[in-house]
Amino acid sequence: MTRPQAVPTVQDDNEFTRVIEWRFAPGAETGWHIHEYAYVVVPMLDGTLQIEMRNGDEMTSQLSHGVSYSREAGADHNVINASDHEFYFVEVEFKDRPLRKD
Repeated sequence: MTRPQAVPTVQDDNEFTRVIEWRFAPGAETGWHIHEYAYVVVPMLDGTLQIEMRNGDEMTSQLSHGVSYSREAGADHNVINASDHEFYFVEVEFKDRPLRKD
């Protein structure tokens, strides 16, 4: 099944951080990606995301407007909007916290 693609908009990109707004129509996905940097996600609405991991595991996350979470670099996943409405969040990547390649 082909899903619509989430739409990233880079709001700021400098030597320290990259700030991206991700907008998802219902059922839209980011596509498979690996996070190069540690990051924080700030949900701008309440919503449900389905997370597919490369190892085949899946999880559902209930996100609340303004309640952020953070992850270390290296997350390897596909993120899908499982809500029945548009969902969006702002992601802040920290370029001084890159994925270690050792």
